[in-house]
Amino acid sequence: MRDRACLCRAHPSIRPPKQVAWIRGALVTSGTQPRAVLTRSAPLEDGLIYKLPSIVNRLDLGKFFSINQPLEVELGSGDGSFLVEYARRHPEHNFIGVERLLGRIRKMERKGLRAGLTNLRGVRIESAYFLEYLLPRQSAIALHVYFPDPWPKRKHRRHRLINERFPILAVQALVPEGKIYVRTDDHDYFEEMSTVFDASPSFRPIPIPVELSTLLTDFERDFQSRGIKTLSLAYELQVPRSE
Repeated sequence: MRDRACLCRAHPSIRPPKQVAWIRGALVTSGTQPRAVLTRSAPLEDGLIYKLPSIVNRLDLGKFFSINQPLEVELGSGDGSFLVEYARRHPEHNFIGVERLLGRIRKMERKGLRAGLTNLRGVRIESAYFLEYLLPRQSAIALHVYFPDPWPKRKHRRHRLINERFPILAVQALVPEGKIYVRTDDHDYFEEMSTVFDASPSFRPIPIPVELSTLLTDFERDFQSRGIKTLSLAYELQVPRSE
């Protein structure tokens, strides 16, 4: 949610990825690619925030969860208002919440611990970087992107998480027939989201499940209380037809 994006390869003019420099003081950058890898410790024994052992190697999901289950990822999970409740309702799935702000991801962690969830983990890093470089290929059955930063000024729109490259990255991350669920309150951003997905031959629009449409994020509750309309999209990764 309101999570700034910086796709390093897509935008070489942007400064090297300082957005990941705070990961436990472990990151050193060189050019446009990170080169330092190790943090000091393994995942928290009693917490839900996973400490990344590397920011250049894709994750070993076997170290995230004790049970191998279908995985869903929320990019920009905020304080976990949506994800914690959704994970509670679906113990048969595993969930990762990606959030760069420490205060927000700690709120998600506290909520998840209070709920006794063992199928939820948090990763503190930029969502775009996580999607492109860390999430294993064809590992997720769903991506949730709710109220990412709209970057309303035209000169800043290159920072948007969902842009012309996002469908390509989503194809890499999703299993066949994997889903993408998107929400925003920004009409211009909504048009861009619709355009990039409609232009992709890999995705087709699908109805949004009732359960998802009624499960609100913290931003969404605030918008509704102020009478601000929110907009939603859902797409499915199409399985190529055999000849």
